[in-house]
Amino acid sequence: MSMNKDPDFGTPASTSSESVTLEIDGFKVTAPVGTSIMRAAASVGIDIPKLCATDSINPFGSCRLCVVQIEGGRGMPASCTTPVGEGLKVTTQNPRLADVRRGIMELYISDHPLDCLTCSANSDCELQDMAGAVGLREVRYNPVETHLDAVKDESNPYFTFDPSKCIVCSRCVRACEETQGTFALTIDGRGFDSKVSPSQNQPFMDSECVSCGACVQACPTATLMEKSVIDHGTPEHAIVTTCAYCGVGCSFRAEMKGEQVIRMVPHKDGKANHGHSCVKGRFAFGYATHKDRITKPMIRASIKDAWQEVSWEEAINHAASEFKRIQAKYGKDSIGGITSSRCTNEETYLVQKLIRAGFGNNNVDTCARVCHSPTGYGLKQTFGESSGTQDFDSVMKADVIMVIGANPTDGHPVFGSMMKKRLRQGAKLIVVDPREIDLVKTPHVQASHHLKLRPSTNVALINALAHVVVTENLMDEAFAIARCDVASFEKWKTFISEDRHSPENSEAVTGVPAAEVRAAARLYATAKNGAIYYGLGVTEHSQGSTMVIGIANLAMATGNLGREGVGVNPLRGQNNVQGSCDMGSFPHEYPGYRHVSDTETRTLFEKAWQAQLSPEPGLRIPNMFDSAMDKTFMGLYVEGEDIAQSDPDIQHVHAALRSMECVIVQDMFLNETAKFAHVFLPGSSFLEKNGTFTNAERRISPVRKVMTPLAGYADWEITQMLSNAMGYPMNYSDPSEIMAEIASLTPSFTGVSYEKIDQLGSVQWPCNEEAPTGTPIMHEQEFMRDNGKGLFMLTEFVATAERTSQKFPLILTTGRILSQYNVGAQTRRTANNLWHSEDRLEIHPHDAEDRGLQTDDWVGIKSRAGETVLRALVSERVQPGVVYTTFHFPESGANVITTDNSDWATNCPEYKVTAVQVTKVSQSSEWQQEYHKFSENQLDLLEQGIANG
Repeated sequence: MSMNKDPDFGTPASTSSESVTLEIDGFKVTAPVGTSIMRAAASVGIDIPKLCATDSINPFGSCRLCVVQIEGGRGMPASCTTPVGEGLKVTTQNPRLADVRRGIMELYISDHPLDCLTCSANSDCELQDMAGAVGLREVRYNPVETHLDAVKDESNPYFTFDPSKCIVCSRCVRACEETQGTFALTIDGRGFDSKVSPSQNQPFMDSECVSCGACVQACPTATLMEKSVIDHGTPEHAIVTTCAYCGVGCSFRAEMKGEQVIRMVPHKDGKANHGHSCVKGRFAFGYATHKDRITKPMIRASIKDAWQEVSWEEAINHAASEFKRIQAKYGKDSIGGITSSRCTNEETYLVQKLIRAGFGNNNVDTCARVCHSPTGYGLKQTFGESSGTQDFDSVMKADVIMVIGANPTDGHPVFGSMMKKRLRQGAKLIVVDPREIDLVKTPHVQASHHLKLRPSTNVALINALAHVVVTENLMDEAFAIARCDVASFEKWKTFISEDRHSPENSEAVTGVPAAEVRAAARLYATAKNGAIYYGLGVTEHSQGSTMVIGIANLAMATGNLGREGVGVNPLRGQNNVQGSCDMGSFPHEYPGYRHVSDTETRTLFEKAWQAQLSPEPGLRIPNMFDSAMDKTFMGLYVEGEDIAQSDPDIQHVHAALRSMECVIVQDMFLNETAKFAHVFLPGSSFLEKNGTFTNAERRISPVRKVMTPLAGYADWEITQMLSNAMGYPMNYSDPSEIMAEIASLTPSFTGVSYEKIDQLGSVQWPCNEEAPTGTPIMHEQEFMRDNGKGLFMLTEFVATAERTSQKFPLILTTGRILSQYNVGAQTRRTANNLWHSEDRLEIHPHDAEDRGLQTDDWVGIKSRAGETVLRALVSERVQPGVVYTTFHFPESGANVITTDNSDWATNCPEYKVTAVQVTKVSQSSEWQQEYHKFSENQLDLLEQGIANG
C-alpha cells in the first residue's frame, strides 16, 4: 500500500552463472560476472548517486555522477559501465568523489529551472534527490546561454515534454530503443545544442511515438511527465494489480491519492511485462470513472420503454422472477448466460456455476467461441491441453519465429516489443499474413519471409510447409518417435508427402510462390529453436481448428516443443479469455476442460455444488440466437460482453435479442447489447474488485481493488445475489474463497491460492503437487494426453464456402489497431480516440483505381449478409483483391457484413473471409441509418429513466 517505488539497481542484472567476489566500501560482495559495480553495490544497500542509469536499460555512462575509485586503478571510472572483477577494492564515498559529484551536479542545476516547490515532480524527482545526495548547497555558475525558455510540447494527450527541464541523459531515447523498439526519439545536435527530439523534430503526437510511456517512466526529471500528475499532484500510495486490456496480462502499480488513480506505472516485477507497458494499459484507464458509467440498477418491460432506476433488491428480484417465469413457461433449457473474458476468473466461475447449478442446464458460452475456441479444440486433441505451451520470456531463446495471422505490435504490444528485441539480437522472422503488418518491414526489424497468402488458404499453406519438412527429411524423427503416437505420425507422413500438398501444387490456391514456401519451411525446420505465434487470423476461419492442428503437427514433426525458445503460442485477445475458458465457460465442459457427460467429473461437481447437473451439453452462442428465433430460448444473462457488436451477422443477433423476453446485461456502460436489455445490473471495472486474470501464457495474476465499486458491488457479488434470488444459495465472503473452491475441483489448479500468488507474484498453471510453483513450459517430458504421447492428425484442406464472384469480387478480412481495444467500449471513452477515431477500409491502389476511389472517399461494402459504409484508406499493406478493416466502433457495422460461416468443430465465426463488393457512395447504409435512430432512441430512453429516477 505504501508509495515505496520499485527498487532501481541502476543497471540490468547479469545472466551469467559464474560469480566473482570483490570489496565495496569494506564490504565483501559476491555478484555474477558481468554485473556492474553500481548494481553490485546496490545489492548490499550501497546507493551510488546516478542520473543517466536505470536498471531497465543498458548503461550509458554519460552523467558521470556515479564515478568511483578502484584501488590500483587510474582515474574515476563510472560504476554503471564498469563490471565487477575478482578481488577489486572499490570506494564509492570519499572527499574527492564528493567534490567531483557536487561539481557535476552544480553544472546540471545551473541550466535547470529552480521551481521545485511548484514543479509537478517535486518529491518524485531524481535530479532533486541527487542534489541532496551529493550535498549541493549553492550554484556558482551564471551561464550566458540556457535552455530555460525552451517551449513545452503539449501535443500528446497523456504527457508533456518540457525541454527546459531536460538534462540530456538520454534515458528516454534508450528506453524507446531498447524497451519499446520504436526508435522514435533521438539526441539531436551536439554540445550545448544537444536536445531530445522526436522523429524529425516533430511534436510527439505527429512522430513515430506509440505512447507506451517507457520514456516517461525512464525520465529522471519533470521533462516527461504525466498530465494526470500535473493536474492532481504526486500519488501517495500504490497497489499492484493486473491490466484489463489484452491477453499479455501486464502487472501495474496503480498509484493513488485516496481512491483516485493518478497514474498506472508498469511494475518491474511483472513476470509478463518486466516493467513495460503500452498506451492502453499505461494511460487509457479513464473509462473506469467516465461520466457514461451507469451506477444504479434499472429495469423495463420492453425495449421500447424508458428505463426505471430501482434498488438493487428490486432489480435482482425482478430478474430472478422473470427467469423463473420463462422457465415455467418454456422449460428448463429456455434460459442461459454468457460469461466475460474481461471479468475475473472467480466471477466467470460463479456465472457458469449459477447456470449449471441454478438454472439447471449447460447453456453457458463465452466470447472465446468467436475468437480462440479452435485453439482449445486443436491443442486439446494434439497435445492434450487447451493452451499455449510457453511463457513469454521463451521468445528470447528463439532462433526462428513464425508469426501466423497475428499482429503482435498492435494486438499484444508489450509482447511485440519483446519479440522485436529478440529479432534485433539476430533471430529470423517468418510472417504468414495476407496483409503487410508492421513486423514485415521496419527500419530495425525485417522478416526473412512474408508469405502473403490469400485469405482462407491457411490449411493449404501449413500443409505445403509440412510437405517440405517431410519430403526434404527436415524432421526431428527421434522426437516424433519418442514423444508422439507413432502410428499417427506414420499416417500423417504418408498423407502430407502426397504431391498435391507440395508448394508447387499449392501455389495456385495460396498465391504464395513455391520457392518462398520452401525457403521458409527450411528456415523454420533447421533452426535450433523454432517458435510459432498465432492469432485470430488462424482461428477465425471455417477451418480454424484444422489450422491449429496443422500448426501442432508442424511443431511436433520438427521437435520444437518442450523447452525454451520453441512451442505453439496462441496470442489471446482479451485480458482473461484464457481464464474464462479454464473456468468452464463452454457448454460442454466443466472447469479444467472436462466434459459434462463424464460421470465421475459430474459427480464431483454435484457433490461440491449440492445440485443435480445435466449431462447434456448446452447451447453455444449461435445456437442460442437460432433458438431465440424459434421461441425456445427466451432469457439471457450477459456479464461483461457486447454480443450485439462483436458477434457475426449482427442483423441476426439483433433479431434474436429482440425475440427474447428477458435480457439481463451486467456491464459498466449502456453498450450495444444493453440497448436490447430489460434488466441492467451496473458492473465494476478491474480497479473495483479483487480476483485474478489468466493471460495467454497461463499466468494467473492478482487483480486487486484500488477503489470502492461505484455501483456498490463487484461483479462476483452481483452474480451471487442473482443466484440466491433464483433459489440456488451462494454465500462467499471473499473471492479468495471462490479460488479455493476452484482449486479443490480443478486438477491443474490444485496448488493455486491467493497466498501463493501474493508470495510469487503470479503462478502459471498447471500448479499442483507435481509443479508446486507452476509450469512455465508445457510438455517438457510428455504431453498432457492420457497416454503422454502427442497425436498427429490429418489436415485436409477444404475450401471455404464463402467464395468471391462477379458480384462480390473482393475478400474482406479484419484486425485490430494499437490504440483501440475490441468493441471499443473502454478505449473510445479515453483520449485514445485521437489516434483512431473511426474504422476505415484499407484497399489496394489497383482495386481503388478500378472503382475510382481515393483515400477519405465514402465507400459502400456489400456482402451476402448486408451492407455498411466506411471511409477508404488506399494502402499497399493489403494485396490486390483483399480489403481490410478494424471493428472498434459500433456505427461501423463491420459485423453487419460478416456471414454466419463458422469453424466446423467449434462454430468460431469466419470473420477473416467475407466476399464483398466495394463502391463509392455518398451516404451511410440503410442499416447504419436505422441503427443510428434505434441507438439514439435507446440513449433517450436512458436519459428519461435517469431524469425520472
